[in-house]
Amino acid sequence: MTVLYELAVLGTPSDAVVTELERCVAAATAPFGLRLGDEIAWNVRPNAFNPAQTKSAAAVFFGAAGAPLANVESLLRRGVPVLPVVSDITKVHEEIPAALRPLNCLAYNAGGVQRTTSALLECAGLLPRQRRVFVSYRRDEARQAALQLFDAFSTRLFDVFLDTHGIAPAEDFQTMLWHRLCDSDVLVMLDTPNYFGSRWTSAEFGRALAKGISVLRIGWPDSSPSVRTGTASRVELAPDEIDPATGRLAEDAVTRVCLQLEAVRSQSHAVRNLNLVSNIRNAVEQIGGQVAGVGLNKAVYVRLADGRDVVVYPTVGVPTSMTLHDATTNAPDRSVAVVYDPVGLHPNWLVHLDWLGSQIQSARWVKASEAAWQLADWEA
Repeated sequence: MTVLYELAVLGTPSDAVVTELERCVAAATAPFGLRLGDEIAWNVRPNAFNPAQTKSAAAVFFGAAGAPLANVESLLRRGVPVLPVVSDITKVHEEIPAALRPLNCLAYNAGGVQRTTSALLECAGLLPRQRRVFVSYRRDEARQAALQLFDAFSTRLFDVFLDTHGIAPAEDFQTMLWHRLCDSDVLVMLDTPNYFGSRWTSAEFGRALAKGISVLRIGWPDSSPSVRTGTASRVELAPDEIDPATGRLAEDAVTRVCLQLEAVRSQSHAVRNLNLVSNIRNAVEQIGGQVAGVGLNKAVYVRLADGRDVVVYPTVGVPTSMTLHDATTNAPDRSVAVVYDPVGLHPNWLVHLDWLGSQIQSARWVKASEAAWQLADWEA
């Protein structure tokens, strides 16, 4: 068994709540080909929850009077999302320890197991809309294998970008391709003998690295790995795993690729989110503020040097109007910032974001490279 994701149930949940939550989480993740207790570690009331930094992780804390805090404060410092849950929203001060009170709480009587499951899986990156993959290949060498993997990944509820499927006619092809690459968790490169002989596949690989996107290299038997792929995760194909007549891969090879993709995707999600939270923490501390922790919807709770509280939503990939909408509705009584990286996004999309930000006053876009600068002169 290889653990790919790590989830924990902390605090004092009843046995009935744990059973209900376990059933719901297992049902939601089964379509991905993941099993709770196997590929998804399931830690119930551990004395300490210490997920690996290379694994996507999240915890839910069920509050009650005297609920054991375990190592929650350590998790908050590490940027691991912790979701406080109360029996009723009026009982936050009775049931939730002080360290978790700056974070938004979920009320179990107003959404129950479904809402808690959805929030927990979102923080771990285990909702279907979060599972984005970009397939990079040379059409003259690996077209049939690319189509086959597109189907296999889609069956496991990945949102797959393939150039023959993902760009509508009359679009600016190359600009849209870069835009879609920026919105991906993993670049799956089909490393055929002349992969780096193409300007475009070479650029796709290089720009994935530039954006911090993980790479999964699928190595053809007659292709020698380039030194450029030294940091990539690898699946090597044997000669008998490629049909010379059709170019399709053996089913066992496809299964192996899918399992490795899940592992790489979990690591990518964990590392990119950790980097974003670390960058926000550095920016806030640079101007004399503090970070309280990461909570519901992966929001980073920040206190500025002048005592004002700001909820910062880091965005991995392409931000949308829904990103702004969710940030605003999830923190209706707080000042909100949505942090994103504009590099590689479609120019028209950036214009749209600027326009949208000018129309909505309840939340503001902040470019990641300008976070300290913008927060230093923050107005609610």
